[in-house]
Amino acid sequence: MKRARTLWTLFILGMVIVMLAGCGSSKLSWESFEGALNEKSFPVPKEANSPDRTTTNAAMDYVRYTLPGLKEKDSIPEPYIKAIQDWGWHELTEDKTSSSHVFKKEQLIVHLTIHDGYFIVMVPKDKKTTAQSLGGS
Repeated sequence: MKRARTLWTLFILGMVIVMLAGCGSSKLSWESFEGALNEKSFPVPKEANSPDRTTTNAAMDYVRYTLPGLKEKDSIPEPYIKAIQDWGWHELTEDKTSSSHVFKKEQLIVHLTIHDGYFIVMVPKDKKTTAQSLGGS
């Protein structure tokens, strides 16, 4: 009887370990994207979560997305840059810093900042003024 109990305990413990190992995989796929909450034509990874949409800033409409594994020192991962370009956006290199990037598509401007474990997508509320100040018409 004790031997059967020990075997069942080991079996259940093994199953729990296997389930935790499978669920604990935090490697991002970077394969599927959807439009940002504040600019539908700008891609964000589907794996990113947006717990809040902040609108207290008078100049910018911004959304904070959590994305575990993202590192500020690594900047934007290559698959994400490729998706942004595939969606028709190009980076304005004169406004680029190590963790802050500005992208333009036609008359639209999006600011993207990368942080440890999250990123922020910001869109100027006065899109017309911003496009003109960047040389648009």
